[in-house]
Amino acid sequence: MDGHGDGRQPMLEKGPPSHRERHFTAGEVVRDVIMGVSDGLTVPFALAAGLSGASAPSSLVLTAGLAEVAAGAISMGLGGYLAAQSEADHYKREMKREQEEIIAVPDTEAAEIGDIMAEYGLEPHEYGPVVEGLRRNPQAWLEFMMRFELGLEKPDPRRALQSALTIALSYIIGGLVPLLPYMFISTVQDAMLTSVGVTLLALLFFGYIKGRFTGNRPFLSAVQTTIIGAVASAAAYGMAKAVQAR
Repeated sequence: MDGHGDGRQPMLEKGPPSHRERHFTAGEVVRDVIMGVSDGLTVPFALAAGLSGASAPSSLVLTAGLAEVAAGAISMGLGGYLAAQSEADHYKREMKREQEEIIAVPDTEAAEIGDIMAEYGLEPHEYGPVVEGLRRNPQAWLEFMMRFELGLEKPDPRRALQSALTIALSYIIGGLVPLLPYMFISTVQDAMLTSVGVTLLALLFFGYIKGRFTGNRPFLSAVQTTIIGAVASAAAYGMAKAVQAR
């Protein structure tokens, strides 16, 4: 009888457990959302507080607030679009310049590959084949130089429009929060107090979420975000009261 005559199946060697890396890759979108919501919560909040301090009726505060949200969303969205478009244009200019250098001075550019590899602790005999491989593939060579020499990542061609829409929509969502009480409460002082409570809670929540996504301490981020919004609204309210008292 052989070793398996007892009816048992031989144990199969198990390979290493599968490893699935989880990395957060939506950093640009989160940055746009943070930019839009933080400004959207703060600016209309300060405007509404200032108008309330000037004893403006709720309807006027709401109208001015909605106008500011619309204008702010367009302005912020356009700023995001232009910023992303500028990054794309800069990448194209640098890529063209690097491509010309690879054609004009290939030996110099190849030596720069070695310098980059040496910074990672590789010896010439280790990175030599890599240099030769890249020289045989001009497109890969160009992409390598863009990423590791210049530190530039190829931008998504849809990034500019996505950034504009994300920032604008986030600004609108944030801006409507402090204005909601003025839609349902006719007495301006009651609407303002409700707006202060609702917006401060929203700032706390947003600051906490922002801290989680950005790697900062969530509670500290929540407190900082709330203080900034509170100071802005208090300054606008106090300024309106001071002007009204003159």
